[in-house]
Formats: sequence, C-alpha cells, structure tokens
Amino acid sequence: MKFYTTRTSLLFIFSIVMTLSALGNPRSNRSTDEEKKHLFPGTGFLFKNRSPYENDEAKQWFLDALELQKTDEISDALKQFERFTKRRCDLVIKLEDVQVLVGPEALYQAAMIREKQGDWKKAFDHLQLIARAYVRYDFERVANSLMRIAELLATAELPKKWGVIPRLRSGSDDRERLNQIVELSRGPQFAPRALMVLAEISLQDDKDEEAVNALERLVNYYPDHYLSEKAYFKLGEIYKGFVSGPSYDQGSTLNALNYFEDYLILYDQPPRRGPDETISNYQQRIKESAERKKVAQTNKNKMRASLAQSKLEIGRYVENYGKYFLTHWEKLGNKPALQFYNQAITTAPESDAAREAEMRVAELRND
Repeated sequence: MKFYTTRTSLLFIFSIVMTLSALGNPRSNRSTDEEKKHLFPGTGFLFKNRSPYENDEAKQWFLDALELQKTDEISDALKQFERFTKRRCDLVIKLEDVQVLVGPEALYQAAMIREKQGDWKKAFDHLQLIARAYVRYDFERVANSLMRIAELLATAELPKKWGVIPRLRSGSDDRERLNQIVELSRGPQFAPRALMVLAEISLQDDKDEEAVNALERLVNYYPDHYLSEKAYFKLGEIYKGFVSGPSYDQGSTLNALNYFEDYLILYDQPPRRGPDETISNYQQRIKESAERKKVAQTNKNKMRASLAQSKLEIGRYVENYGKYFLTHWEKLGNKPALQFYNQAITTAPESDAAREAEMRVAELRND
C-alpha cells in the first residue's frame, strides 16, 4: 500500500513538472503547434510515432478488417480500418487481380461505415484525410463522397447519436467543409458544385457576404460551367436585396443592374448539358433558366426605374436648394438640375420618373 502511494505521488509530481516545463519552454509550445500540422496524429503516449506502419502488420490489419466486414462484424471491422487514421500506410497489395492502396482504401471503408451509421462528420474527416494524404488514390471517388456527405450535413436531418442523443448542426462548420472541398478539388468537376452549395447554405444562414464571395469565385474561376448561369442570377438577386430605395446610396442598385444585364446578355441561351448532369436534371435546369430569364428582365427594369427615381429626386433637390450650396449658382442657372433630369430620362425612358423628369425639363426650358 505504501509503495503504491509513493509511486502515485511520484507520477503526480512528474506530471506537474512536465506541465510547468512545457508552459515555460517555448520550444515545447512550438512542438505542440507543429503536431497540429501533421496529417496523421501518430501512435504512442509521451512520444508520437508518425512513421508509416510496417507493411506486414498493416496488411494483416487490413485483411482482418475485410474478413470482419464480410461476416457483418462491422464494429470490429471499423476499429481495424480506423487504425489507419493514426499513421500513414503506403503498402500496395493485390486482391482479386486488382492493385489496392491499403492506407486510403482502409480509410475509405471506414468512412462508408461511418456514413451508414449516421456519423457523417467522422466520415467527412476520413475522406478529407485521403484527399490530403494520398494523391495516388482515386480522387473522383473521394470527391463524390465528400460532396454527398457535405450536402447531407448541410441540408438533411442529422441522425441521432446512438439513436438517442441529438446532433447539433453548425452553419459555420458546414460552410467550412464546402470550402475545404473547393480547396481540395482538382479542376472544374467538383469545385463549382461545392461553391453553389456553399452559397445556398450561406444565404440560409443570412451570411450574404459569404454567399457573394462563393458565387463570385464560381463565375470568375469557372465561367464555362453550367452553374455560372445560376450564379450570375443569384448575385443579381442578392444585390437587389441590399437596395434600400431611390433616396439612398445606389451602389447596390448598380451592382444588381449590372449582374442582371450581364446575365441577360451572356445567357440568352442556357448553357449546354454538363457531363455530370442527368437528362432529367438538365431538362429541369432548362425550365428554371427560362423562369430566371423572365425574372431577370423584370428586375433589370426595376433597378433602372430605381436609378431614374434617384436621379429625379437629386434633380428636384438641386433645383430647389442648389442656390444654397452650389458655387456660381446664378451663372449655372438650371443646368445642374437639367443634367439630373436628363439622366433620369435616359436611364429608364419608360418609367414614371422619366415622365416626371420630362415635364420638369420642359418647364425649366420655358422659364
């Protein structure tokens, strides 16, 4: 009993000394920061071993996991597969005449099990590790799974943990996951879709600036992708939502107008069917595109009318109060007011503001 107490006390004192040493030693803090940069956390308690697994033991674990999976012992199979989240494995073996990369394949199987169990966050983490650590593995297979799980996490009802405990959704985590897919994607096959989902989630979370950022990246980096058509329209809609009326700053009105005008010019015809689109999805997009075109034309006219009304109001103000603040007012006469009234007419000739501006121009010229 005395020996046990003494040993416990020594361990306790040792842990305090190690903790204080770490706090006072900048190198120790630096090593902690360096640990965070490692893709694989390593094995071991005091000293982390991050060397790749030995081929023999890795092969045995992998084969055991496959056998357990076949006999429906899923929990035990998952434990074996998830050994490969700790350390790297570059072993390649042949199974049924197919070359298999053991490390990433084990992680992929673990991700699929986690997905079926409803632990989508852990599944996403496993897939992301494959994409970052194993460039030789089938990226398309991983990216498709990443997008599927990211969309589930962002839009579907989260399964309860152990069937009892509710899982809470985090909008910021959802957006971060989609940003990670964009960063990991190699080419236009997955990034545009991730950016569009990111924008839609950001709008749901009232994060308009993040949505604008995602949509602008989509139209600037992937202008030939069919989702750019929808992105242009959404950008116009977002800026239209920022418009406060003709009496306020017209920066958002101009942005919305520019996007709606560009949309109508660039997408007079909807983009062709994408290689990843099914026929039914393509046909549905054509219908939605026709509706967007009608709305864009209406919104373009509204934005022009708002700008014209703004010019009219400025013209009225200059006409009535310009003599109090304009230099050389007597010499200028009605020219400043006429300038704004004419801008109202040319901006939206068919608007009510243009008709009123025409009346003011006629009266001022007759004075």
